[in-house]
Amino acid sequence: MQAEYDSNNIFARILRGELPCFKVYEDADTIAFMDIMPQSDGHTLVVPKEQAVDVFGLSEAGAAAAIRATQIVARGVREAFQPDGVVISQFNGAAAGQTVPHIHFHIVPRYVDQPLRGHARQQQDMGVLKQHAERVIAALAKLKG
Repeated sequence: MQAEYDSNNIFARILRGELPCFKVYEDADTIAFMDIMPQSDGHTLVVPKEQAVDVFGLSEAGAAAAIRATQIVARGVREAFQPDGVVISQFNGAAAGQTVPHIHFHIVPRYVDQPLRGHARQQQDMGVLKQHAERVIAALAKLKG
């Protein structure tokens, strides 16, 4: 059962440039930006540009591009924030925790003694998000060499 794509979802609007974001990466198939309600400092989202609600509606080429971008961005997040671990997750459907009906991947830095903040609970200060984005951008540039 495939959900119908809503072209007015927040990520579609970001992709069209109608809403701002703290972008850290973009290629022909994906964009990555800071989650405005992060579970941890450095929480970043990778969003395929293809119109798909979830993994079941994403083409094979779109899935390959999304995983490739997720790996690149996760390396940058790890370099920038030096976490003890990194969670990479992707939710399909509201019952699974998906809050935006456009496929996306979460990159969440984890630290041994730091609990996660709730998913989609509290908006982060925009100045802090800007600083976090700058750290990831710098780390990606360093890794690219």
